[in-house]
Amino acid sequence: MKLEEIKNGIILKETKDFDPVHIFECGQCFRWIKEDDGSYTGVAKGKVINVKKDGENIVIDNTNKEEFENIWYDYFDLGRDYTSLKKELAQHDENLKKAVDFGWGIRILQQDSWEMLISFIISSNNRIPMIQRAINNISEKYGKEIGEYRGRKYFAFPSPEELSKASIEELRECKTGFRDKYIYHTNKMVIEENLNMEDFIEMDSEVCHKELMKFKGVGAKVADCIALFGMRKYDSFPVDVWVKRVMQEFYGAEDMSLPKMRKYGMELFGEKAGFAQQYLFYYVRELEIGK
Repeated sequence: MKLEEIKNGIILKETKDFDPVHIFECGQCFRWIKEDDGSYTGVAKGKVINVKKDGENIVIDNTNKEEFENIWYDYFDLGRDYTSLKKELAQHDENLKKAVDFGWGIRILQQDSWEMLISFIISSNNRIPMIQRAINNISEKYGKEIGEYRGRKYFAFPSPEELSKASIEELRECKTGFRDKYIYHTNKMVIEENLNMEDFIEMDSEVCHKELMKFKGVGAKVADCIALFGMRKYDSFPVDVWVKRVMQEFYGAEDMSLPKMRKYGMELFGEKAGFAQQYLFYYVRELEIGK
C-alpha cells in the first residue's frame, strides 16, 4: 500500500482486501451512508470523511496524511494482513471459502467502545435505517457539531456526560423505541460507576462478555457484537437470525439452542471466530441462503 496526498484528502494506492461496500454494508457500523456516486460518507472519531474505491485505489476525502496515520490506519485495521487471514479461513471448509471469496473486501473496523455499546443496544430487534436514524438523532441533539461537509452538518456521537442530559422521554423522541430506557439506565450506570469503556478492551473475552451483559438491554448476541466491533474481541461469535441459518445450513447445528450455537461457533473457528462470522453473515444475508 502506498499513500499519496491530494487536495483535501489522500489516495491509498494498490490497496488489497478493502472494499467500501463490503466494509460498510456487513452490519458492523451505522454511521456510514452511501452517496449517489457509490462512495460512503461517515462519522467516526469526531471526524467526517468520505471513502470511495477507484480501481485498485481507495480515495479518502476530507482528511490528511497526519490524520490517516493517527486515526484512519488503525480504524480501518490496515495493520492486519487480511490476505493471510482469508487464506487461513478459506482452508477451514468449502462454505467459509465461498463466504471469504464473496466478501473479500471486509475489514473489521476498530470503532469506539462507548459508541458501540449504545449503538448495538439501539440495534436490538431493529432495522438498519431505523438504527441509523436513531443514532443520528441522538448525535444531532446531544453530540458536538463537527462541522459542515458537502453542504450538510455532522455531529459526533455524544459522550456519556453529554448523553446524561437526556431523559427517557427525550431519548424516545430520538426514535429509539422501547430501547429508550435501556440507553438511559446504561448511560446512568456508566456515569455512576465511573466506567471507561476502553478498559473493556483489556479484559479477557469471556469476562468482557459477562460484564457487558450487566448493562440494561444487552443480551448475549448484542454483547458479542459490542465485544467484536468495539472491544477487539475477535473470538466473539454473534448469533443472529442469519448466522443461525448459517450454522444450521452448513455446520449441522439444527437442534442447538442459541447459547450452544454461540459456543460451538467459537470452538469451531477459534480465535478468528469473529472474522469467520462476518464473512459468513455477509455471504448468507446478501444471497439470502436458507431463507
